[in-house]
Amino acid sequence: MPVSILIVDDHDGFRRRAARALEADGFAVIGQAADLASGLAEAARLHPDVVLLDIHLPDGCGMEFAPKFAAQAPGAQVILTSTYDAHDVSHVIGEPGIAGFLPKSELSGDALAALLSPAGHGG
Repeated sequence: MPVSILIVDDHDGFRRRAARALEADGFAVIGQAADLASGLAEAARLHPDVVLLDIHLPDGCGMEFAPKFAAQAPGAQVILTSTYDAHDVSHVIGEPGIAGFLPKSELSGDALAALLSPAGHGG
């Protein structure tokens, strides 16, 4: 069974490109949301294995909301994404609810798979 992903990002074009790239690499993108509020609702409804969460959203900061996503979808790994470089956000990796960071420019199925721990998802 493929790893299921919820993409939470306010840029429609990025969500579409990310979904195509991840699905081409064998992941199942089961939902998308443009803001934190709808993302949290989708996480609770869909229970994805992974939440790909943008850091800057119209209604708040993904870094601050990562624990809420983890609570809404128990067992989900929250991977932050942004146009920032990894060294810009390295201080938050490992904080409660944050499993990793993947720069948008480096997004691929292989890069995401390298971040996922075997115990954290069903695939």
